Amino acid sequence: MAKYENQSDPRVLFGKKLAQVRKERGWSQEQLALESGLARSYLGGVERGQRNIALLNICRLADTLDVPASRLMDFYN
Repeated sequence: MAKYENQSDPRVLFGKKLAQVRKERGWSQEQLALESGLARSYLGGVERGQRNIALLNICRLADTLDVPASRLMDFYN
């Protein structure tokens, strides 16, 4: 896998977008974890760009947040 600068790393960009969408909904990480069935510590790692999230989990989070998965992948808007 190619090396990315921290700010262009897709894991970091995804994590920032996930946190943005979660906060827009007014949810804590704990609430998103409970609603999605994912561990809060895992979500924290995803939002910090430390985890390489699986496609199934992206879809699960999108469904939980009631947004299209593509919105979580739209890093530049």
